Amino acid sequence: MTHQPESDAPLAAATIPVERTEYREHGEHAEPAQAEHGITKKGLSAGSVGLIGAIVIGISCIAPAYTLTAALGPTVSEVGVQVPAIILVGFIPMLLVAFGYRELNRRMPDSGTSFTWATRAFGPWIGWLAGWGLVAATILVLSNLAGIAVDFPFLLISQVAGNPELAGLAANPLINVVVCLLFMLGATWISYRDMRTTQRLQYWLVGFQVVVLVIFSVAAIAGVVNGNAFDATAIELSWFNPFAVESFSSFAAGLSLSIFIFWGWDVTLTMNEETKGSEKTPGRAATITVVTIVVLYLLIAISLIAYAGVGTGEFGLGNPDIQDNVFFHLAGPILGPLAALVSLAVLTSSASSLQSTFVSPARTLLAMGHYGALPEKFARVSPRFFTPGYATIVSAVVASVFYAVMRFLSENVLWDTITALGMMICFYYGITAFACVWFFRTVWMRSVRNFFFTLLFPLVGGVILSVLFFTTLVDSMDPDYGSGSSVFGVGLVFVLGMVVLLSGVVIMLWQWRKRPAFFRGETLSRAAAED
Repeated sequence: MTHQPESDAPLAAATIPVERTEYREHGEHAEPAQAEHGITKKGLSAGSVGLIGAIVIGISCIAPAYTLTAALGPTVSEVGVQVPAIILVGFIPMLLVAFGYRELNRRMPDSGTSFTWATRAFGPWIGWLAGWGLVAATILVLSNLAGIAVDFPFLLISQVAGNPELAGLAANPLINVVVCLLFMLGATWISYRDMRTTQRLQYWLVGFQVVVLVIFSVAAIAGVVNGNAFDATAIELSWFNPFAVESFSSFAAGLSLSIFIFWGWDVTLTMNEETKGSEKTPGRAATITVVTIVVLYLLIAISLIAYAGVGTGEFGLGNPDIQDNVFFHLAGPILGPLAALVSLAVLTSSASSLQSTFVSPARTLLAMGHYGALPEKFARVSPRFFTPGYATIVSAVVASVFYAVMRFLSENVLWDTITALGMMICFYYGITAFACVWFFRTVWMRSVRNFFFTLLFPLVGGVILSVLFFTTLVDSMDPDYGSGSSVFGVGLVFVLGMVVLLSGVVIMLWQWRKRPAFFRGETLSRAAAED
């Protein structure tokens, strides 16, 4: 296998005509392949990730243990026992959008994913914003993951030592931020290394958290059957009825949180230039990842609602005192002396996801630098590990600064960043879904398959996400939205969302002045699909 040295990686598309020949790697041999409207390789390690490895990294990035302990309580507060229905409804747009991603990846495998595909479909301006949306979402979640990773070591130590006061150390802002930076440093070091190191680590971390979650759920159901549940609630089909939710605002808020818990599967696509069978394997991995996660989520949600109910009692899922960390509070009643396993699983989940989540922003920034949408430094590939080294370090620094600032500004930073993250996910997923529809507009009616997978499915998914984005945007202006924090009478969630989006616009305009070639379509041009 051949790789480009570091000095050859930056801005290749800007210095060589679009019609030139690139090389598509197969095993140890390189065969010439026509570059497609500027889509070019960037020097990453081709063929280093297989199907199973991509699925494992996808599950790791979603982080089921971390995600549900943070989101299950707030979702219950919005929709009650209809959590399973909301999970299924949130799964639908994710699956439909995943089909669109798969089609785009089959035609244009590129590590820039949303950025590259939206640029090809709609031009440089919308493409740049799609890339910014992806990067901003991952920066938000990286800071959030780091925060969770900080809390659980102290919770775990307090459980093992039998001293609840030790858990309170995480509330000290200085201790919290220092430990957060240490976690971020470790995750950055692993992410900087080659993808094989990432895969080997994730096999163990993901396997452990999934096994513990299944044991946790089975033990909860056993408690219900044996009559030992806190508030045994009979499982009913009505739990799967989304129309039973009291109001559309509650439905939208719950759905926004539901979309957050599925977010991360698209990491399988950003690894497409490093995946064996780059045209098909990433799309398959994305679909399998989403389906696996929805089954796991339904099992956990149903079992915990059946065990604890949705009331406001001591262990009820509607109790605001436990909603920020449901698993920790229920682990003792359900698992007894094995309760520490749940804390260890959530710690494992957040730490593994913190590391794997670096994959997406680093490779998107790499692509943006490669095609001239950002400074050439972002296109640098490590000559030793063939990973986007500079982009990985920048992602870590920005996420660390964001977390440190937010930790001092808002005591409820976890809730608010989760909700703001949902807005950003809807933003860039929606753009990518519409990019699929528009890019394939010339072949919609050429076959039944094309009609469903390049038009109907991504269009419906994009519309759902757009409605959610604007609904959340309007509702989040209310100071009571999210954690109830506000800035000059405006909800903090809205302020966070607008600051992130408008920052992207400002940076984009600056790059337009500094690097006009990309914005003139000279390094990555618009195109439409042909058979």
